[in-house]
Amino acid sequence: MHRGLYDSGLRRVARAPRPLVVVGNLVAGGAGKTPTVIALVSLLRQMGRTPGVISRGYGRAADAPELVDARSRANDVGDEPLLIRLRTHAPVAVAARRIDAAQALCAAHPQVDVLIADDGLQHRALARDAQVIVFDERGAGNGLLLPAGPLREPMPQRAPERSIVLYNAPRPTTALPGFVATRTLSGLVTLDRWWQGDAADAQAWHDLHGRRVVACAGTAVPERFFAMLRERGLTFDAIALADHADYATLPWPDGIDDVVLTEKDAVKVAPERVRGTRVWVAPLDFGIDPAIGPMLARWLS
Repeated sequence: MHRGLYDSGLRRVARAPRPLVVVGNLVAGGAGKTPTVIALVSLLRQMGRTPGVISRGYGRAADAPELVDARSRANDVGDEPLLIRLRTHAPVAVAARRIDAAQALCAAHPQVDVLIADDGLQHRALARDAQVIVFDERGAGNGLLLPAGPLREPMPQRAPERSIVLYNAPRPTTALPGFVATRTLSGLVTLDRWWQGDAADAQAWHDLHGRRVVACAGTAVPERFFAMLRERGLTFDAIALADHADYATLPWPDGIDDVVLTEKDAVKVAPERVRGTRVWVAPLDFGIDPAIGPMLARWLS
């Protein structure tokens, strides 16, 4: 019924000021949208485009459009939009209405020639020129819609037009043909240096051997992060937090030598809040197939 209201014209579909790529997933919970957005920004730049990113900014109290910069606070703009801004330096705008974010971003950054929407696959009120559907290890789960299953909308027999299917998993997890992303943790960087934009260092893995380490993850699937740390040979106590945990109180106990965070958690921890514990950030290296580029080029021209 929701889709039919837009397909029939009973509800108006707005168009963004620039061509729009929507990144989303069919299953509830995080499947890897944010790292996909970051990877798409890099790919579009390699194609000679100037991308910007729009988002609703999960958890923010305000509805009005706001431009995100390095001085923004996660509570004000959302943790994922702030992370995207810090990682890519691309223009990012948030608003309760995605069309408002798109208009505000393009007005402030007229050089932007393509927009990426972080989430919004089921948001029919904004027209899209292309979409990337992200699946993780869960695939389509039991194939049922919420609340009986994980699906936000029915699983299609084939990918919709102008759609790219991307698997944030070691191999495809549905019958839909698509691309498989690669994900690695190449190194660590201390929290203060991460905020300064420094790169991760692979030597840091060895520096943590034999020390008392805690790893924290406030993501939709914390175990995914913990498994990647174990693959790097790290021994640690795991603290799994709720997705988008606000870090109003630091979750690790006193007396810990070292703490390792995801980037999504790091955006909510200012270095001056940390005392007596060395805090590390493990940036995610997320790779997508360059063959996606020509497909987007056709749809965004």
